[in-house]
Amino acid sequence: MATPNPVKPFSPEETQRILSHLQQPAVFLNMTRGWPVLHWTAEHLSGCLGDRRVRFRLGRKEELNAPLFETQCSYVEAKVAQFLCWSQGQTDVGPFSEYPHSEYWAYADYKYIAMLFQDQPLMFEDVKWSEFGFKGRNGRESTLWIGTEGANTPCHLDSYGCNLVLQVQGRKRWHLFPPEDTANLYPTRIPYEESSVFSKVDVLHPDLTRFPAFQAAKAHVVTLQPGQVLYVPRHWWHYVESVDPITVSVNSWIELEVDDVARVSEAVTKTVVCPLKSAESDDNTDIWLNPTEEGNASHEENMQYLNLAVVACARRKRGLGDARPLKRDSSGQVKMNKVRVGNPAPVGVPFGPHLIPVCCQKDEPRRTTPKEIHSSRNSDVTSQEACTVSSEEALGAATRLQQGIHACGAGSARVRTCDCAAGTPEHSSEDGKASTHAVITTNDLLDCLLHPEVISRVTELLLERHTGGRL
Repeated sequence: MATPNPVKPFSPEETQRILSHLQQPAVFLNMTRGWPVLHWTAEHLSGCLGDRRVRFRLGRKEELNAPLFETQCSYVEAKVAQFLCWSQGQTDVGPFSEYPHSEYWAYADYKYIAMLFQDQPLMFEDVKWSEFGFKGRNGRESTLWIGTEGANTPCHLDSYGCNLVLQVQGRKRWHLFPPEDTANLYPTRIPYEESSVFSKVDVLHPDLTRFPAFQAAKAHVVTLQPGQVLYVPRHWWHYVESVDPITVSVNSWIELEVDDVARVSEAVTKTVVCPLKSAESDDNTDIWLNPTEEGNASHEENMQYLNLAVVACARRKRGLGDARPLKRDSSGQVKMNKVRVGNPAPVGVPFGPHLIPVCCQKDEPRRTTPKEIHSSRNSDVTSQEACTVSSEEALGAATRLQQGIHACGAGSARVRTCDCAAGTPEHSSEDGKASTHAVITTNDLLDCLLHPEVISRVTELLLERHTGGRL
């Protein structure tokens, strides 16, 4: 006799309505009970994948006061079983032999489930995003992440869509910042990856001499527990770190209609960054293309993509259907499918024991600080404590939100000059004052040319000129 599905706090229709009105990150509790994917521990996945090799990214466990970008990491191809042996401190474990576990963390990130289990399609059904209101959406449209303690994703924002993240094994800590903090996070497109705008700031150990505006950034911090689902709204910055010995999570990017315009912006960005970074120059010796990118496209290819993106926007405006170029990984898998979430005027969101807002730390002075949380990584944390807010506080936060107090303030940030304008340790005197002149590098120029607000304005001008007016 089949076991009935557990009753969920929100129906698919209710969840879809909630997502369409959420203006800040929030954690769904008790929504994934009965999902088979919750059995996807690293040990279980090792059995499913067998001898199949997976690419792992390795980074040193050290504080640098600077982000460790993917271009600075080492990579190995290994079986998950080998990864597990290495994570338990075993030495001489195949490809991991040169990387002592005491000195390195490892991360199998951005692994498309559709490719990992293409010969086991029934596993796709273990992920049930349909219960969040996305009919037919499952593991085929999802991505898998397996890491050790300390494994992290550099602080960045995703150009496209919003994000749903299910924690399966272990805990991950999310440091989120609202879109209006963009200037405070010193955005850069180097390393270049389509759809990712990186921050120059190490958000855990910021260098405030180089990045003083970061002091004004409004961090929202949450530790995600197994079974919980985090909603990350569009253009929210996030730094993600694993805080347990082994972590497994599954996410799915949800496409939004505004992504039509975002694809034009990304096409403009690529058309500018590729020729400038490909040019022979004494300062173009850095590894600027992220390992997630297939390779450096020609100017002709980039212009073709830009034209396709503009045409897609024009077709959307005229109501002629969906003809958009979608980002694909090296396997040809579409990163996001065509599900959409609306963004109507804010209404009441049912915050409470089953839906907890991720609040701004500066608005919650009684909450545990990141340093205090960091020092208690191995302590037991309940669901409410994991979100650093009780249900009563959540309801209070809901009231404040419904009164019009947005997560951490409103208003768009002004365009800030690039990092070189404020001076760097190499170009500054000992008392912190900027020197009279600092050499402008290609990357400095690109930080200004490709600043999100500059690219946004260029995109507006292109669309006004080629689609017959504003969209």
